[in-house]
Amino acid sequence: MAEPVALLALVVEAAVGWPGWLYRAVGHPVGLFAWVIERCEARWNRPLPHTPPFVPSEVEVRRQAGPLGALPSTSLGTNGEGGKRLRGVLLVLLLLALTIGGGLLLQFLAYRLLGPFGWIAVALLAVPGLAQRSLDDHVRPVAAALSAGDLARARQAVGMIVGRDTAVLDEAGVARAAIESLAESFCDGVVAPAFWLIVGGLPGLWAYKAINTADSLIGHKEARWRAFGWAAARTDDLLNLIPARLSGALICLGAMRGWRTMLRDAGNHASPNAGWPEAAMAGALGRRLAGPVAYDGAVLDKPWIGDGPVEASARDIRRALGFYRRACGLLWVAAAMALIF
Repeated sequence: MAEPVALLALVVEAAVGWPGWLYRAVGHPVGLFAWVIERCEARWNRPLPHTPPFVPSEVEVRRQAGPLGALPSTSLGTNGEGGKRLRGVLLVLLLLALTIGGGLLLQFLAYRLLGPFGWIAVALLAVPGLAQRSLDDHVRPVAAALSAGDLARARQAVGMIVGRDTAVLDEAGVARAAIESLAESFCDGVVAPAFWLIVGGLPGLWAYKAINTADSLIGHKEARWRAFGWAAARTDDLLNLIPARLSGALICLGAMRGWRTMLRDAGNHASPNAGWPEAAMAGALGRRLAGPVAYDGAVLDKPWIGDGPVEASARDIRRALGFYRRACGLLWVAAAMALIF
């Protein structure tokens, strides 16, 4: 966009975030996306017999009941893999239509009502799509609890931002979990929304947030979600392709190291994108991240990312937050430079 929309949105969000009083008053736009996704899933993805329930994990999504009525049921396709995949594609198209159409309408009204100052309104409407301050606010309490020697409180705090089993984590496991979430969410919550705001304005930002929310809720490999969530997961992979690599580069630039580890170990992650910022952070800290992790009592033998010791502490979380804040500052610079091109 010609005006400094992304830069202003980043600065305002870093300064005030999405205050609790505002959330209590009007909720959060992501809550509406979650409401649509959950109701479509309930109607369009009836589980096959004996399919065990699955609770989405890794990304904490704020749910909020929306003002709309119940979504209609559909008999589109069959209840087999092909029919579910088709209905999952339709859900992605529905989300894109709602967010792109709504974003275009809001942008039009902003410029129509405010003229040359309409870009300021657009920037303010983009603020809830970013999460610089929120991410910082959620990670700092983990470090504070570990510093105080309160492992129980640290587990509770990290449980707000990860989906793994936290009750079994020791101090190093809690610290690694917080650092991994910080690195991965730097892409999902900061760089990718800002990137799509610069590229596609308000429609681009909110289309990304809707797809990312869908991936968080239904983009899983378990039997119930594999077919229905396929389109959401693949679309999210595509939308994060460039932002993930930018995120890793910004972390390396902010830390002034980590490039070799990022380029070598990014592929060790199950996600084609999440490994980039995570490997960059591992290289920046000189620590190993990822590795075996437990979900719902089952241990997944994930490969390690990075070199060095697996031990991590509150000090490492604070170092990671320092690299994160520098990377956010560099993103501001990139948003300003984007105005030139």
